[in-house]
Amino acid sequence: MAPVIPADFHPLSPSTETGSGSPAQLLHNATAHLFNARNAGGYTARVLEGVAAVAGKVSQCTRPFTGATPAELKSRVDAVDLGTPLADTAAALDELEGVYLRDAVYFHDAKYAAHLNCPVVIPALVAEAVLSAVNSSMDTWDQSAGATMIERRLISWAAGQLQLGGSADGVFTSGGSQSNFQALLLARNQAVEWLKLDPENDGLRLPSLLEKLRIFTSADSHFSIRKSASMLGLGYDAVVSVPCGPEHRMDPVALGGELAHARNEGLVPMAVVATAGTTDFGAIDPLDELAAAAREHGAWFHVDAAYGGGLMVSARHRHLLDGIHRADSVTVDFHKTFFQPVSSSALLVRDAATLRHVTYHADYLNPVSAVDRPNQVDKSIQTTRRFDALKLWLTLRIMGADALGALFDGAIDLASSVAKVLASDPDFELAAAPQLSTLVFRYRPRQPDGSRLAEDTADRLNQDIRSAVFSSGEAVVAGTTVAGRHYLKFTLLNAEARVEDIRSIIDLLRTTGALLLEDAEVSA
Repeated sequence: MAPVIPADFHPLSPSTETGSGSPAQLLHNATAHLFNARNAGGYTARVLEGVAAVAGKVSQCTRPFTGATPAELKSRVDAVDLGTPLADTAAALDELEGVYLRDAVYFHDAKYAAHLNCPVVIPALVAEAVLSAVNSSMDTWDQSAGATMIERRLISWAAGQLQLGGSADGVFTSGGSQSNFQALLLARNQAVEWLKLDPENDGLRLPSLLEKLRIFTSADSHFSIRKSASMLGLGYDAVVSVPCGPEHRMDPVALGGELAHARNEGLVPMAVVATAGTTDFGAIDPLDELAAAAREHGAWFHVDAAYGGGLMVSARHRHLLDGIHRADSVTVDFHKTFFQPVSSSALLVRDAATLRHVTYHADYLNPVSAVDRPNQVDKSIQTTRRFDALKLWLTLRIMGADALGALFDGAIDLASSVAKVLASDPDFELAAAPQLSTLVFRYRPRQPDGSRLAEDTADRLNQDIRSAVFSSGEAVVAGTTVAGRHYLKFTLLNAEARVEDIRSIIDLLRTTGALLLEDAEVSA
């Protein structure tokens, strides 16, 4: 049903929007901008103006970026006089076109193939409008009511999809880094709790206990694991980097050796962190084997499935997550492979009782006596928190989980097809076969004598190709390093993109690389 705008609604006049006169008049004018029953018509009209501006921009978008430079955009933004409000919403949106919308990076475009940014589904955008306007805060029951129950139901649903068991629980977070941080916070506090119960450690102060703790994760794991160790007071050295096999999956034998070595040195294996979908290669570690090693040494087993978590709703690739049910905690980013707007992530735990490690009580917020109130702040390291769960809720209610799985399956299929194109192209080298929807490769054409372009030259060239293509705005690709060498990377999450779309990016990379080589030869 189309929104109804009252017949007597009239947008504020320019003089009213800018406001002037006495404090009482300024206050009167300001209240016209508050969202409430009196201003509901104005809310509808102005939000529709914003929606129309975005829809119009997206419908006309022909490439993912314009190529605007930081200096250009800084100059435009700095020129805005924040002390002088504009006449109305239309004027503000016109200004926004020049400082943001025109030069935004549009993830929905088929030639955006860089980072783990997904095109978003419309039901989630509907939810964004609802949750922003109602503005529930998820910390306590008396600020959220039904929103708390919806979030809890979705946590239960996700834990059920991963078969974490009847005691599972969790909480929504801002993203994978925060979810990983909270998981390791739980693991740290759990380990310290056990150490304090051990008579051998009786009398040791907390710093001495923390010095013993070690986290084991693969060389290809997300940087947030090391960052979290630092923020938790353990330091970067507390993270033991475990080698990967040829498919970029953590080597279980190597893990077993590292765990045993740590024990022999009097250290405490605090956590084993597996990855279900590494950022570069989409690799999924051998979860069952890693879980067994963690259990043997009494370590918390965390699975970072920020990327691969979407496999839980896949009709054809769900088996890749086999073994995840043995995890003590799991990170899932719905704003990656569930096609939700940022931000929407969750930390799931096997045992709800472990969330006590982040529970703090304040008399003015969540007093100990409030046992009859389901306060989400008791489970979270955040206090004020948006009702981001509503996006996933409306998506499931309108589209269904199978449809989300089909979108991820489509992206995986696309990556498989593009890999064949790259593998058969003499100008490119493919670093590894795709495991999910990422492809790591580089431009390294053959020389007249049949040899490949020199490694050092290829390193510089691929960095320059990426920069030049981004500056052109015609496509956006990512970059990474493999064994110290520079590569390009496709991250494909757009199920509507076609092989032809990605082939056109490959041709652009080739043309750009050839021109850069030609310019380098002329300069030499």
